Amino acid sequence: MDYQAHNAEVQAMYAAFNAGQPYRVPIILGMNPRILLLDPARNPEGTSFEQYTWDPEIMLQVQLRFRKWTRCEVVQDAEMGPPAKGWDLWVDLQNFYEAAWFGCEVRYPPDEVPYAVPLLKDDNKRLLFDRGLPDPFGGLMAHNFQVRDYFQKRKDEGFEFEGYPIASITPAAGGTDGPFTVACCLRGATALCTDIYLDPDYVRELLDYIVEATIARMQAFAREAGRPLKGRGWGYADDSIALLSVETFREFVLPHHRRLIETFSEGGENSIHLCGDATRHFKTLRDELNVTHFDTGFPVDFGRLRADLGPEVWISGGPPVQLLRGGTPEQVEAEVKRVLGSGIMEGGRFTLREGNNVAPRTPVENLAAFYRAGRKYGAYPKV
Repeated sequence: MDYQAHNAEVQAMYAAFNAGQPYRVPIILGMNPRILLLDPARNPEGTSFEQYTWDPEIMLQVQLRFRKWTRCEVVQDAEMGPPAKGWDLWVDLQNFYEAAWFGCEVRYPPDEVPYAVPLLKDDNKRLLFDRGLPDPFGGLMAHNFQVRDYFQKRKDEGFEFEGYPIASITPAAGGTDGPFTVACCLRGATALCTDIYLDPDYVRELLDYIVEATIARMQAFAREAGRPLKGRGWGYADDSIALLSVETFREFVLPHHRRLIETFSEGGENSIHLCGDATRHFKTLRDELNVTHFDTGFPVDFGRLRADLGPEVWISGGPPVQLLRGGTPEQVEAEVKRVLGSGIMEGGRFTLREGNNVAPRTPVENLAAFYRAGRKYGAYPKV
């Protein structure tokens, strides 16, 4: 494809979108290196997630192959083609990094992503309280910075891939997957939800502990990197609130979201990523915490969501990943058409993306159909 023409059009499209004068819906895809690691056709060497996690050189090589693939083979509204400034790397500890930092064992099942084993059983529920707050730079986080430093060493050595250098390196754990989600990882979702009814004071104490530790870690990392402790707005996640009623969320979790936002946001527009159907919480998050960008998963009723939140709120979402992986290009196009025709485009504040994170072995033909359909059905009427 003509990468230069694509990149110029995408830049113009985003300029119009950000100016409140969109002429079409932006179309993006969320992906990570599991697409390569869990697809035998793309991982003929059989590199495991455990090797990828613990060997910095393997992580570097896999990420560069992944970056090349996304830039050259997957069409979306992002810069494509060879990187003008070089390759962007990050320390990739997937979604187990917070639970592992608190002390959970990480397991690496074959043909699947790693996961953290719940640490807190009925007979040791207070284990973490007795230990005190973890060292922001200890445990798994020591490995985080070892990988970052290895990447930096390779950058300083003048390492190149496909003729381009390393441009930037981002360490892991700069944010959080959310206090209730972390609590579910530490205690187990079923046990934690049972605690809400049988031991509510323990749930409050556990969430207090997680948030205090999270703030200490994130502030320590910001200082180490020389970054401001607060931004104009702040983005985070908390997927597991999809398990909760509105009333239970407001009572147990909302105060902790508020504390995090007050710590890291200067009061500007905030954003949240929520997999699953957590849309019943969106009004609360908008009204209580000034969350104005919602990155959704599935299942989501987009027409109802737009009607509930109004035209000013920015919403991202689209077809479920199961359809992209197992459907036909025609089915993908039909679902994109349905989503974009639901009323979600009202106000011009919608980004089309998969819901949520493209699965390994998804046919490239379906991703191409997704992009074509977004361009076809996501145009705004000319004024």
